[in-house]
Amino acid sequence: MILAVLQARMSSTRLPGKVLKPLCGRPMVLRQIERLRRCARLDRLVLATSTEPTDDPLAEAMAQAGVAVHRGPLDDVLARFAGALEAWPAEHVVRLTADCPLTDPAVVDATVALHLDSGADYTSNTPDTFSYPKGQDVEVMTAAALRRLAAEAASREAREHVTWDLYHGDHGYRAAWLTSPGADDGDIRWTVDTPDDYAFAEAVYAALYPQNPAFVSADIRAFLERRPDLAHFGGHRRL
Repeated sequence: MILAVLQARMSSTRLPGKVLKPLCGRPMVLRQIERLRRCARLDRLVLATSTEPTDDPLAEAMAQAGVAVHRGPLDDVLARFAGALEAWPAEHVVRLTADCPLTDPAVVDATVALHLDSGADYTSNTPDTFSYPKGQDVEVMTAAALRRLAAEAASREAREHVTWDLYHGDHGYRAAWLTSPGADDGDIRWTVDTPDDYAFAEAVYAALYPQNPAFVSADIRAFLERRPDLAHFGGHRRL
């Protein structure tokens, strides 16, 4: 069993409430979930948010959409993940963040496949040198590794960033890294963290989604090649 946990909150500093902002008529987080449901390697998807009242609208929106939700401490994201695993037991856990409406199911599946084939405790497509666009990040860990993290992690960074101790310091975890077979695209920005990022995602969805809801990374690149005005939208590399 492979459990995908999508972390989300409404209290984003630079773009509050971004996860419920609309993309083609539906909240951004539901557009991302729509894409994640095309993954062949994920058995269950749970959204992990906080118990803060500010996240009540998010939890309600997920309930209305039929998405499972686990709620836990706002600042202890690791506890949220451990709680989700306890509620929905699995052998492996995929960590995803809800600011990635352009996530690519094929990249998620490839990261999970490498994790299973390698026997690693932790697998990611975000090593020190990024090769995938920001906004396509995937992390996979064994349930045993997540439980150990939750029991042993003591620093603020480890509790907030979930997988911090898996790649910082010598904790004895075995890691595997997925790198892009193509060019180094690590400085491409497809995540949504600012108003400019959101406007960029809006433009991509408006152009591609109506004709092909299952558009993939190659479709985004082809669209941007026709729209050079978006190639460095907001001062960031997008293509």
